[in-house]
Amino acid sequence: MDFTFTEEQQAAVEASAALFGGVAPDGVPSPALTAGAVADDFDRALWAKLADADLLSLLLDPAYGGAGLDAIALCLVLRESAKVLARVPLLESTAAAVTVQEYGAEETKAGLLARAGRGEVVLTVAANGRTGHEPAERAVTARRDGDVWTLDGVQTAVAWAHGADLVVVPAHTDDGRTLLALVPRGHEGTVLGEQVSTSGERLGELRLESARIPGGQVIEAEGAWERLRDLLTTGTCALALGLGERVLHMTSAYTGKREQFGFPVATFQAVAVQAADRYIDLRAMEATLWQAAWRISTGAAGTGTDGTAKGTAAGTAGGALPVAGDVAVAKIWASEGVRRVVQTAQHLHGGFGADTDSPLHRYHAWAKHLELSLGPAAAHEEALGDLLATHPLG
Repeated sequence: MDFTFTEEQQAAVEASAALFGGVAPDGVPSPALTAGAVADDFDRALWAKLADADLLSLLLDPAYGGAGLDAIALCLVLRESAKVLARVPLLESTAAAVTVQEYGAEETKAGLLARAGRGEVVLTVAANGRTGHEPAERAVTARRDGDVWTLDGVQTAVAWAHGADLVVVPAHTDDGRTLLALVPRGHEGTVLGEQVSTSGERLGELRLESARIPGGQVIEAEGAWERLRDLLTTGTCALALGLGERVLHMTSAYTGKREQFGFPVATFQAVAVQAADRYIDLRAMEATLWQAAWRISTGAAGTGTDGTAKGTAAGTAGGALPVAGDVAVAKIWASEGVRRVVQTAQHLHGGFGADTDSPLHRYHAWAKHLELSLGPAAAHEEALGDLLATHPLG
């Protein structure tokens, strides 16, 4: 087996590392120092740089000005972005655009994708449902009226909603199907309320009241929402990994120079053991992330203990779990792991970790947001249990 990244994927890492290297975490607005949202909009200047570096079109086909790469490349870039707390909707906009590319109507793709790749159109996704503790597609109903769909319902905590041009909204029909509607910001029949995340970023509560969306702006293809949700969740795991790696590096640097009793505290066994445990967490987060990203990128069925392919991409009884199983495992590790990493960092930094002159408190706030985004570990453990019950690995 070859676990190395391709030349194209490595090039994406190098380009993103160079670009994000110019972002100072100390300059990221602090939720501890700001009442309400830390800013009205995302970092537009950084967004323009991402567009100029062709990092917004990584997953788009060359026909739309993209590089035609996969979810692994996106996760590599997201990992770098989280190390500096980049305030941009890179995950949401890219995931929404690639879903349109795979499942949308030709007219919609032609009018949207190239512009999204150039950063001219920003997309986001309503992925949290009415309360954040229910399937997002159940929070909105969709009724067909000729060539138009009418949407009613509420989606909470929509990331970057106040700055995005289009929100991809999952909704369910009377016959149990799930569709995705591309809802423009300020569209008639929509109201966008104010919410704030634990990281201090501005979120939106999207209320749809008989909002009429043309059929061409609605994706009805089976599996589109599941694909989008899996990509969003896996991308969130990549963000958690990048943040955790930077925090552990910060902790290593601090404990290596902080002295007690004449010795660096990093040389004390209790400190070294805690740091080692967090390193193990990060390596588990990394392994499960790449497994999930690989399944999404290839549609692979996975392998059995003998190394032979098992099941299908959708999963079959007696074979590999569906892709959602690997995504759930990755999110369990990401949620638990990033929480433990920042908690240990706070402990080993002592009072300095809570000092608002240090960037560590910013990382802690972002980590809590990532831990809970698209469901905490317990929610994904329940989902994984359901998958194991219905897809015996036999």
